[in-house]
Amino acid sequence: MARYLAAIVSGLFLIIGAVLLWQGRPDKAEAVPMPPPPQAAGKLSPLPEPPESTPRSREQKRFARADKDDDGKITAAELYEPRRKAFAKLDANGNGSLSFEEWAARTIDKFEGADRDRSGWLTPAEYATTAPPPPKKKPRCGC
Repeated sequence: MARYLAAIVSGLFLIIGAVLLWQGRPDKAEAVPMPPPPQAAGKLSPLPEPPESTPRSREQKRFARADKDDDGKITAAELYEPRRKAFAKLDANGNGSLSFEEWAARTIDKFEGADRDRSGWLTPAEYATTAPPPPKKKPRCGC
């Protein structure tokens, strides 16, 4: 008896499922229109050209970097200031002028420090010690 009841219930479920599927189909009149076919490569409108950096705009940027007080003029002080610290490091006696000895002092010290065997010349291994240190890597995030 339970088998007959299970068969009737499953039959009803099949009939209800078929009706629901039939009702869910769209009518042919309500069909979704197809998109237009893609255009040929020759019919596409060309993309606008990106703006190019002109020499004048580059020169304006260079001028703006040198014009520290943004007054539209570059004074001698604005032009010399970035070089003053480097000059002051080389000017050992502080008289405002560089002699050859003052200019070469760091180079001479660097050479004498690298010439470990005091031969008066540098081997490739000794010269390799004069290389500047590699730049420090900047962190990728600002954390």
